[in-house]
Amino acid sequence: MQVAASILSADFLDLRRSITRVHGVDFLHVDVMDGHFVPNLTFGPCVLKNLPKLQIPLDVHLMVTDPLFGIALYQDLKPAFLSVHAESTPHLHKVVHHIKDLGIKAGVSLNPATPLSVLDYVIQDLDLVLLMSVNPGFGGQSFLPLTLQKLHDFKQRFPHYAGVLEVDGGINDQNARLLSQAGANLLVVGSFLFNHNNPAQALQVLQAIDA
Repeated sequence: MQVAASILSADFLDLRRSITRVHGVDFLHVDVMDGHFVPNLTFGPCVLKNLPKLQIPLDVHLMVTDPLFGIALYQDLKPAFLSVHAESTPHLHKVVHHIKDLGIKAGVSLNPATPLSVLDYVIQDLDLVLLMSVNPGFGGQSFLPLTLQKLHDFKQRFPHYAGVLEVDGGINDQNARLLSQAGANLLVVGSFLFNHNNPAQALQVLQAIDA
């Protein structure tokens, strides 16, 4: 199983050391929140500008009311993936293709109650689909079991989708295997990793799930 470590749960007094403790992670997941789309503020580009020096692929997740503005702010990070919320724009197709035109792999994220049908006319263009397993805005929330059914429904609705199917929120060693069995192939993990007594060991457990 691939794992993206959510730096929302890292220690920002010593970010480099915090990330070093999860050495070997597949991606660093960056939750960008604007205080409008979700009730929290997180990282500006000046905070993140040095992350590419760590040479860990970035998975940038924009939770903002103006995704085109957000893309412009963070495109210079050259992330592996850049995801926007379907709920944030009436022009989802346009935004997805704007990301792809920048040479960045494009993703779309769905809140827990957002139906999969919003992806019907863009699914063929997506490199990543992110299903939220909490209501976004804060780290440390409990996993919503409805996500397992949503994963099953996704696989039935889009049987030919070959991109990344990511899940984010409340993930730990207890539910990660269930998510893998339901079809997820990239898990965003925050509190479970960064608050663990041995983050490297916790990461190995998660990455070995479907090995």
